Amino acid sequence: MNLHDFYYELPQELIAQDPLPDRSGSRLLLLDRKTGETEHHIFRDIVDYLNPGDCLAVNNTKVIPARLIGSRAETGAKIEVLLLKRGEDDVWETLVKPGKKAKPGTKILFGGGLLTGEVLEVIEDGNRKIRFQYEGIFEEILDQLGQMPLPPYITHQLKDKNRYQTVYAKHDGSAAAPTAGLHFTPELLRKIEEKGVLIAHVTLHVGLGTFRPVKVENILEHHMHSEFYMVEEEQARLINETKKQGGRVIAVGTTSCRTLESAAGEDGILKAGSGWTDIFIYPGYEFRLTDGLITNFHLPESTLMMLVSALAGRDRIMNAYAEAVKERYRFFSFGDAMFIY
Repeated sequence: MNLHDFYYELPQELIAQDPLPDRSGSRLLLLDRKTGETEHHIFRDIVDYLNPGDCLAVNNTKVIPARLIGSRAETGAKIEVLLLKRGEDDVWETLVKPGKKAKPGTKILFGGGLLTGEVLEVIEDGNRKIRFQYEGIFEEILDQLGQMPLPPYITHQLKDKNRYQTVYAKHDGSAAAPTAGLHFTPELLRKIEEKGVLIAHVTLHVGLGTFRPVKVENILEHHMHSEFYMVEEEQARLINETKKQGGRVIAVGTTSCRTLESAAGEDGILKAGSGWTDIFIYPGYEFRLTDGLITNFHLPESTLMMLVSALAGRDRIMNAYAEAVKERYRFFSFGDAMFIY
């Protein structure tokens, strides 16, 4: 299977640069994964396509304002640091721009010295390990100094930090939002529950690898980044009970889907626990738990295009995407949604 099999032409102007004023006012493309039939709706209509006894699995990770703008202590030159993975003793794996200047021993000041960092070592992919020093609580300082790490294709400044956060975000740790969840409002979630649909919460801290392009022509040679996930006992019970009763498990976003598939055994039973996953889902994959998926529109030739193609079939996905382009849907993180059922 070749990378180019997952390519489509996308006019630049269809990349959504800003969130809509109303989260649930996005458009919704329904895709029947057995027939390939499509319908066009508004996201809040999703209620009509969920059945009592179904279970929505949402990812309750919270994006941290992981983008820090600082200056080199010696020269005052501007330097940008993106926090990727938290280690012990205030050491983080980071992405630094410009990287060439950030040699081990380099000291970086943020917020006039409210936070300082020292580069400890350069590791694989050119990432840097940095130890931070500060007075007080790291999260509060980050909230004060950090910016939301928006994807590279979004060039507009985000006016309200909360719009790159789901309304049910709970556990700090993501470098990117699980964007399918951005369409839900508290009112819409209430309507869904009133219909008899269960909502289960799982956690996967989204890494920047989400935006990393696939660079190999043969997709089987692609190496996935690993991300931390967590499934609590009670939430696993909700999902397993749904399957037992004949309900559908519908993942909200590719991150929830990857969590479910990583934590499920070959018997299709979801196991509570936590760990790191580098699951790579592409056509031919047999889903253990996921019956349906609510998702945004993904970048051409991305691993996420491969995941949705595994669920609905590549040809059906490519046809649906061609239709979305023709109908001028909004694409990517702040864009419209698709429900594959």
